[in-house]
Formats: sequence, C-alpha cells, structure tokens
Amino acid sequence: MADTRPRPPATQPPANGNGLELQRTEHGVQVHEVPATTTEREFTVQRRSQTQMVIRRFMAHKLAVGSLVVFLLVVVISLVGGRFWKYGYADITDQYSSPPSLAHPMGTDDIGHDSMAQILRGAQKSVQVALMVAILATTFGAVIGAIAGYYRGWIDSALMRFTDLILTIPSIAILAVLAATLADQAGNWFFVGLVLALLQWTYIARVVRGTFLSLREKEFVEAARALGASDTRIMFRHLLPNATGSIIVNATVTVAVAILIETALSYLGLGIKAPDTSLGLLISTGQQAATTRPWLFYFPGIIIVIVALTINFVGDGLRDAFDPTQTRVRA
Repeated sequence: MADTRPRPPATQPPANGNGLELQRTEHGVQVHEVPATTTEREFTVQRRSQTQMVIRRFMAHKLAVGSLVVFLLVVVISLVGGRFWKYGYADITDQYSSPPSLAHPMGTDDIGHDSMAQILRGAQKSVQVALMVAILATTFGAVIGAIAGYYRGWIDSALMRFTDLILTIPSIAILAVLAATLADQAGNWFFVGLVLALLQWTYIARVVRGTFLSLREKEFVEAARALGASDTRIMFRHLLPNATGSIIVNATVTVAVAILIETALSYLGLGIKAPDTSLGLLISTGQQAATTRPWLFYFPGIIIVIVALTINFVGDGLRDAFDPTQTRVRA
C-alpha cells in the first residue's frame, strides 16, 4: 500500500562545489551538472592596465580625439603633400596675383608662385621646427629636472639657478644676435629649431623636478633602494615612468609654443628666410596685400590657427587622461 502521508516541501539540492548538483530521488542520488556562472562572476570587473585606462579616458574626450586627427592630417599633408602637388614651392607660373581657382586653389602671389605649394612648404618647415623643439627640449628638460629633483641639495640649487638664468633670456633677442653674427645659418630651419630647443627646455625641467621631489619619498623608492637598485635605475626605471603624464602634456604645449615662436620670428625676419619659406614668412610677405589679395595672408594664418588650437585641445585631453582624479569616464 502506497505511503500517503504528507511530506515536507523539497529544498534546494546541495552542490558539491565543483559545478555539480546532487539530487535525491526514490532510486538513490543522481548527479547533474549545473552552469558555472556564479554571482561573483556576474559582478567581476575586468582588470585594465594604466595604459588602457589612459587611452580610455582620452578617447572619451571627443574634442581632443578630433583635434588629434586634424593635427595628424596637417602633419602628414605638410610633410608629403608637396611631393604630390603639381606645383613646387619654387615654381613660377604665368598667373600673377591670381585669386583662388581650380588650377590654383589658394591663388598665386605677385611673381606667379602657387600659394598652395608655398603653404605646404611653409607648414612642412614649421612642423619640422616644432617637432624638433619638442623632442630636444623634452629630453633635455626631463633629464635636468630628474637629476635636480632626485639628488636635491647643491645639485638641485645649481641646476635650478641655471634654469632660472635661461628663463630670463628672450628667444627673440638671442635669434636677433645670431642672425646678425651667423647670417649663413640663421635662416636654416634646423638652426632655428636647435636654438629654440635650447631655450624652451626650462619649463619641462621645472615640472619634472617638482614631480620627482614628491615621488622620491614614496615607499616603492625605498623598497628599490633596499633591494640595491642604483640611482640611475631608480630615476629612469621607477620615477620617470610615473612622471610621463606631466612630460607628455608639457611636450604638446611645447609644440604649440614652438610653432607660434617660429612664426613670430619669421614674421620679424629672424627665422626661416628665402628662398625657403615658412608660415610666418608667408604671413609677413602677405601682410601688405591683406586688403587687395587676402588669400596671401589669410590662408597661412588659418593653418597656424588650426595647428595651435588642435595641439592645445590635444593637451587638454591628455591632461584629463593622465589625471588620476578624473571621474568623468569610468575606467
């Protein structure tokens, strides 16, 4: 006769901890596999590296990303565009003071030079000067700031007083003297970039010094010393990577400053000189024709404005990306 007595409700069958479920039946115990998904796995956040977090924050800055694309396009076009354009910057055509047209999209000057070819050449030289200044000034400034901030004492005092001395020297005055004494080299883009780099490293040096002064007291530096790491290894292996954010942001600012200074110097006749050209030189020569032939003045001016603005926006995006307190984007 069957057992008709009431039975308690069935409870959740126990699991053995290996993704297997034990189920009791009238014929014994049966083992069933259960999905491996658990509550812990559902709420697990994938680990990201510091580089991935920086890239994620920067990509969320839409204005900075767009500015970076525009700046890279300007750089690429300025460096290689002249090779594919049908006119060279020194070619003279039979079109004199011609306004923009299909044959000459940016017009021509009073002696028949194609303005677009001239602007491509000028942008190329301005970009070359700016990149050269950024690389040399950033490297030299980072080394000086690292040594001063790590060793402190009399080394720090001597290097910072030298830095303050360089800060008081105006770039325009130095290049004016060099233009008078070294007339053969003063108008060369490499010479102009070298002089500007020797004068623009001071800001990066002060930033890196301040970063090193705060980082050298951290626990990981003490641990590296206890393990026998040399001063050079600690500075360039442990401290300098932690200052990368400040260095990159200031390097972008240096690019913008170098372009503007080179433009001002060329405008004053102290930078790149004919037969070569630059954006500043084009603006200087087109200033007198700004009312009668505005394309000679406004087209190179627009290129300078675009480059300066895009670099500044990229610098803002990099500053937000490297800022550890940035909470606008979840990393």
